[in-house]
Amino acid sequence: MDDILMDIFDPKTPGTNSTEAAKAELSGTEFARSALVEYERPLTRYAAHLVGDRERAREIVQDTFLKLCTQKPSRIRNYLAQWLYTVCRNRALDVRRKESRMTSLSDAQLSMQIDCRAEPSALAEQEEQLNRVLAVLSTLPANQQEVLRLKFQGDLSYDEISRITKLSVGNVGFLIHTGLKTIRERVHDHQSAKAVRRAK
Repeated sequence: MDDILMDIFDPKTPGTNSTEAAKAELSGTEFARSALVEYERPLTRYAAHLVGDRERAREIVQDTFLKLCTQKPSRIRNYLAQWLYTVCRNRALDVRRKESRMTSLSDAQLSMQIDCRAEPSALAEQEEQLNRVLAVLSTLPANQQEVLRLKFQGDLSYDEISRITKLSVGNVGFLIHTGLKTIRERVHDHQSAKAVRRAK
C-alpha cells in the first residue's frame, strides 16, 4: 500500500487535545493499522476480481482504508470485515461502471500461496491442481464466483456475504454449494480423463 496510508495510520501528536481525546485518536489509529495489516491483501484480490486490474484494485483498497479513517472504531468494530468488503465492493462497482468494462482476473493476480518446501513433483502437481480449479472458477456465473471468493478468500460468513451482496443467506448458500459442486465435478472429470490418457 502507498506510503500515504501508513502516514495516515501513524499516531499523531495529541497537541492541545485532552488525554481522553488523545487515547481515542490512538485507539482509532491502531484500529485502522490493524485492519490494514489483516485485510489489505484479501481486499486487493477481491477488488482485482471485480475490476480486472491489479493497480486499479490497489487504488480502490486505498480509498476503502481512507474511508475507514473517518469512521469511529466503536461503530464498526463488531462487523469490520463486512464493512470493509461492502465499501470496497461499492467502490469497485462504481469504477467498473465508469469504465464500462470487466475483464477476468488472471491466475497470476490471485497470488495464492503454494508450499515452496514441497518436492518439485508435488509442487508441480499442486500448481496444476490450483490452475485447474482457477480455470473452472473463471467459467462459473459471476454471482457464484463472487460468493466463492468472499467465502474462501475473504473468509466471510454466509450472513456477511449476504449483507455485502444483497443476496439472501439461502441464496448465498445455494450459490456456494452449486459452485463447489461444479468445480469438484469438472476437476474430477479432468483428472479421470488425464488418467485414461496415461493408461493408453
